[in-house]
Amino acid sequence: MCENLMLCLLLPVLLSCGGIPEERASIPVDSGISIQTDSSRVDTTIVVQEGSIQTGNTAPSKLIAYSKTLIGIPYKYASTDPSAGFDCSGFITYVFNHFGIEVPRTSADFTDKGTPIDLPFSKPGDLILFTGTDSIIRTVGHMGIITQTGDSIVFIHSTSGKAYGVTETTLNPYYMGRFVKVIRVFE
Repeated sequence: MCENLMLCLLLPVLLSCGGIPEERASIPVDSGISIQTDSSRVDTTIVVQEGSIQTGNTAPSKLIAYSKTLIGIPYKYASTDPSAGFDCSGFITYVFNHFGIEVPRTSADFTDKGTPIDLPFSKPGDLILFTGTDSIIRTVGHMGIITQTGDSIVFIHSTSGKAYGVTETTLNPYYMGRFVKVIRVFE
């Protein structure tokens, strides 16, 4: 089944009009779909890349703006309910689901999702992954959405720390000690 309707409609046109000039082309698409064509054959293969999150037409700026409306909601372990509070991944789940985007429920499940990005090249909308509170255990246990880059990196998250809830935090030495990676889900 074709996951991206526009791509399914345009593919025959591209193939018949010579829009894909190479003998064999692989076109990455922001939705995590790549198209492989072979001009010597009639069939086309659509491959959904493992680990991709289908963000559709949602702009990172809209996701960030919505996430900021939730600042101040208290922390509650294992919750995705804004009336009760959020844990870190519950917050991410709630924000993304608001836009119809399915994401894993736990922070650890984001480990192999998206495209890894070097921290200096991160941009708003990227997800930043950290260890849990025990930084010696190097598995993902906390996460947030990057809201600002440039002179400093700022991320929004639901924390059980001093802020105790949804807040924006500047990436500081404490969080750098827990930093695991940045992943890009909006291409």
